[in-house]
Amino acid sequence: MIKAVFWDFGGVITSSPFDSFNVFEESQNLPKDIIRKINSTNPDNNAWAKLERSEIDQETFDSLFELESQEFGFSIRGKQVLTLLKGQIRPEMVKALKKIKNKLVQGCLTNNIQSTNNQEIQKENTSTSISHQEIMGLFDFVFESSKENVRKPDPRFYELACDRGKVNPREVVFLDDLGINLKPARALGMKTIKVIKADLALRELQDLIDFPIL
Repeated sequence: MIKAVFWDFGGVITSSPFDSFNVFEESQNLPKDIIRKINSTNPDNNAWAKLERSEIDQETFDSLFELESQEFGFSIRGKQVLTLLKGQIRPEMVKALKKIKNKLVQGCLTNNIQSTNNQEIQKENTSTSISHQEIMGLFDFVFESSKENVRKPDPRFYELACDRGKVNPREVVFLDDLGINLKPARALGMKTIKVIKADLALRELQDLIDFPIL
């Protein structure tokens, strides 16, 4: 029986930052997906991982990421990448959050950066008439890598999140846009949904719960 829905934020509640990465790469004549390639190299201990665990600050990340990019023959400052992280709010996801609120436990499980946790949604997102504060208020708890010093896909991240939500992993549906983050959740017993398109993901979620969200 499903008792909880856990949501990633970037790439699930919002559009994927990978789209912004690709626009930046094209504008700078960089190979497509080079930023993702850098981030997926030594993924547990690279600059990105350390930043999301709050082991380094943004100034250190800026230089470390550039050093990592130079190993691939390019020079990309970390701060340039950080400006690309915010995506567009997906109103259909917010609608589902509202319908699930008070029926199931809802958690936001996010790899993030400490200093940007409380920044407001960028101006272009105001057309949704939904504030960042309102969205976060739809969750029963928010589990952040930058505050917990552990990040997806470390299995401890999911175990601690289940403890926070007071649920067994087998009672949870978890939505994320990255397969590498879904694999350990599934190994623990969670139902998992890879989010590529919001409407398809919500149909999968609808099949797993017994009240309407669409």
